[in-house]
Amino acid sequence: MKKILSKQNLADHDIELFIGLQLRFGVLLSSLIVLTGGLLYLLQSGSLALPHYQLFIGEKAGLKTGREIWNGVTAIKARGIIQLGVVVLIATPILRIFFSLIGFIIEKDRLYVGITLVVLSVMMFSIFGGLKV
Repeated sequence: MKKILSKQNLADHDIELFIGLQLRFGVLLSSLIVLTGGLLYLLQSGSLALPHYQLFIGEKAGLKTGREIWNGVTAIKARGIIQLGVVVLIATPILRIFFSLIGFIIEKDRLYVGITLVVLSVMMFSIFGGLKV
């Protein structure tokens, strides 16, 4: 039985096609989610009175954590759905780096595995390691 993840079965071109499809699918999916949330936002708050633009009134806190976003999505609130689309858009290039890492591991290219691990680590640190003020 052949190894499924061998160099003979998984060429560079196949990995590039997969990563390209993943990027296209991620951007398309996030666009559809944001479009759905935007249309829902117009339906839910399109008939509200216009705000007073002479005064600045900030937004309430919320939709900053994954749980708040998920609660907004499950409650079918437009802002939660739009925020989910933004999260999917942010996750798309991170998944691209992860799949590139897997491709380099399959190819046994140690230099690029190291470089990709550094890039992925920096991105993860910058996303999850921020200071909470």
